[in-house]
Amino acid sequence: MAQTAQNPSVQQQRIIIPNKQGEQLVGILHETGSAEIVILCHGFTGTKDQFILVNLAAALENAGLSSFRFDFTGNGESEGSFQFAHYRREIDDIHSIAQYFRGANRLVSAVVGHSKGGDVVLLYASTYHDISIVVNISGRYDLKAGIEDRLGKDFMEKIKKDGFIDVKDSGAFDYRVTEESMMDRLNTNMHEACIQISKQCRVLTVHGSADPIIPVGDAFEFAKIIPNHKLQIIEEADHCYTHQQAELTSAVVSFIKEAIQQDKAAAC
Repeated sequence: MAQTAQNPSVQQQRIIIPNKQGEQLVGILHETGSAEIVILCHGFTGTKDQFILVNLAAALENAGLSSFRFDFTGNGESEGSFQFAHYRREIDDIHSIAQYFRGANRLVSAVVGHSKGGDVVLLYASTYHDISIVVNISGRYDLKAGIEDRLGKDFMEKIKKDGFIDVKDSGAFDYRVTEESMMDRLNTNMHEACIQISKQCRVLTVHGSADPIIPVGDAFEFAKIIPNHKLQIIEEADHCYTHQQAELTSAVVSFIKEAIQQDKAAAC
């Protein structure tokens, strides 16, 4: 996949921020000197170093915008135990990050999330009405879907019987799904959350037309219910935009820049 060239004048700084439980969240600040800062969120079992986030940070750099990409609790370098769902915890992680930068007199202007991170940033916007720009990249509308593909049709029977399912990748232990974490996912209603997003919050949903993991139809469902919404379908793109990184970064950065300009004009 194409890599976005990074600006050599931009400083990258490793920053550790505690969440509300006191666990250390590790992230990379791409510092351009802008007053605004964009928070970048990875997806399920991902990290801050996935190429989608690295490329988005580089594209934002080239647009003169600072960004912070970080590992959610229990992922990558961040402390805490990994959990299958626990959307509320990741929402709180974003809030801790936002509060940290506001304390440093920065304007947290946008949150961007890929895959599960797309759902988390939408849930954040429905919970905390303190960020005016949200970008959902390939998020899932129906969280009850997709589980059988990963865990099998009888996943609930297995969890009820043993109390958990251990998921293995190439024979090695990957992560554990408990009944508590499964119910957290099944009881998270994206429809109900999205209708709570403020009309003043500008939301962009980007989705690949050839996404084999989360169907493109989910993006159209978000478009139906989110009040102030723009939908952009990237033709032939898969879930990770393997061959469409330039189109993805262009769509996201253009939307954020335009929305920031609109916010500045409205404040005058």
